Amino acid sequence: MELYVPVLALTALAAAFAVGSVVMSAFVGGPKRYNRNKLESYECGIDPTPQALSGRFPVKYYTVAMTFIIFDIEIVFLYPWAVYFDELGWFGFLAVLLFLVNITIAYVYEWRRGGLDWD
Repeated sequence: MELYVPVLALTALAAAFAVGSVVMSAFVGGPKRYNRNKLESYECGIDPTPQALSGRFPVKYYTVAMTFIIFDIEIVFLYPWAVYFDELGWFGFLAVLLFLVNITIAYVYEWRRGGLDWD
């Protein structure tokens, strides 16, 4: 049980910080003046319109976010491979090559669909 004391102490400290931050924000925060602009939802800088609820709306923001995720995940997986490149041998090389082919297919698909055209 002695081994878990530091983990429990850090968990208690993290929980106390999280709860304390929420409680203190109610006391320390500025005046609570609600107006129409504060209560309105924020849609990535685009003014919300009534037509968006029933009609089509642009999904460019989500396409850009998915592109970022694709390339971000690629870098996250390539960094450890680069660090242990010598130790992995041919198996590691072929695994990363297969991964890069898979990511390249996703990249080409998005490129062909026009996801990288920044209008």
